Amino acid sequence: MAFVAAAALAGMVAANFRPTPLMGAAGTVTLFAVSFINIRWGIYILTFAMLLSPEISVSETGGASLDRGVTLRLDDFLLLIIGLSWFAKAAYFKDLGLFRRTPLNRPIFAYVAVCVIATSLGILAGRASPKTGYLFVLKYIQYFIVYFMVANNLETQEDSRRFLICLLVTCLLASLAGIAQIPGGGRVSAPFEGAPGEPNTFGGYLLFVGMVAGGVFMASGSFSARVWLGGLLAVMIPPFLYTQSRSSYLAFLPALLTLGLLGRKPVIALMLILVIMGVSPLFLPDVVKERIAFTFSQPEERGQIRVGDFRVDTSTSARLESWMSAIRDWARHPLLGYGVTGYKFLDAQFPRVLVETGLLGLSAFLYLIYAIFRLALKNLRAESTPWMRGMIQGFIAGLVGLLFHSIGTNTFIIVRIMEPFWLVAGMVAVLPETRRDVSGVSNVSSLQNRALYLKNQ
Repeated sequence: MAFVAAAALAGMVAANFRPTPLMGAAGTVTLFAVSFINIRWGIYILTFAMLLSPEISVSETGGASLDRGVTLRLDDFLLLIIGLSWFAKAAYFKDLGLFRRTPLNRPIFAYVAVCVIATSLGILAGRASPKTGYLFVLKYIQYFIVYFMVANNLETQEDSRRFLICLLVTCLLASLAGIAQIPGGGRVSAPFEGAPGEPNTFGGYLLFVGMVAGGVFMASGSFSARVWLGGLLAVMIPPFLYTQSRSSYLAFLPALLTLGLLGRKPVIALMLILVIMGVSPLFLPDVVKERIAFTFSQPEERGQIRVGDFRVDTSTSARLESWMSAIRDWARHPLLGYGVTGYKFLDAQFPRVLVETGLLGLSAFLYLIYAIFRLALKNLRAESTPWMRGMIQGFIAGLVGLLFHSIGTNTFIIVRIMEPFWLVAGMVAVLPETRRDVSGVSNVSSLQNRALYLKNQ
């Protein structure tokens, strides 16, 4: 009787609604059910969607969004569905807890609180739009939801390894899509981006994931793993170069040096890196060398800044001017700034954090970065598994690279960079707990049974 009733209901719905919304509703229900049964399956899907999902502009915004509008991507919907499933599961199995206790909880909550307060005050004062301001703050929170979702649902080292494989396979597919853009000319950007693309974003993504892959490559003792990772790195190099992102080029050297210093044989690694960097101009494509030289070789134009005997190109000059004006204007609201998106567009992370959230926001942001470094270095010293050591080394090197990348880009608020970053951060944060075998807890197959087991103990 239940099957007959279900079939009748399905027939009635199919007869009264168009196929597209029906398929969307069916997919939503299926993903919710799958994530409720095992949240890690949902995270696997989300990992692939981080770079391989299209985006749709749904609304117009102004101010600090540079009139680019509000864009929604497939991973936004996936994160919402998986997040709701996670909350429902945490409500049903109360012993699971909503947020796993990690050393990053306090810095994350402090930074989010400052952003919310600063934006609310900016809206009340008329400096920020409620729609734009709160949408951007929700975007920041979305990144942290990825972190907590991963941290809460990692039980074993095998889970971490699978998440990492999904991340690297996604990067491989995105890199192949980037290579396919090279013959068409122009700068390479991430797949499924609207026009114009954002090459700086793709460069930052390839930089971070490349450092993680490089760290695992250096630490792995498996020949087959090194062959696979070496092939991945080789595929990533052409699209990285053809992004023509000077911020990414600037960040690559300190990130690579950090990766070499963290290895087991830092002297040999650093010597190889210096040799590679020394001979690289002989093999770099002409378009890359021209892009780097353009910074100081652009024909004289109005608006260029002079540095000694050199002229800086108009793009870099505009960034420098915006930084200086932001620092001057910050003095009007020194503690909590203008609010998120309450100031004009700034394409640099630290001046933007300072002018939008003031000294309190910048302090909270720096505290968060410091806490991430401290946690990663602590776990690196305690880790002995090669591929896990490599992942942490790559994560630290990638973070160094992103800090340099953020000099010329809003790196730490870009979706395609921050979602993979916080995915790996969640894995790094709970690695010590996945190593422990607390009276057989790590051998319990499901989170429900694990919660019941802990409660009984």
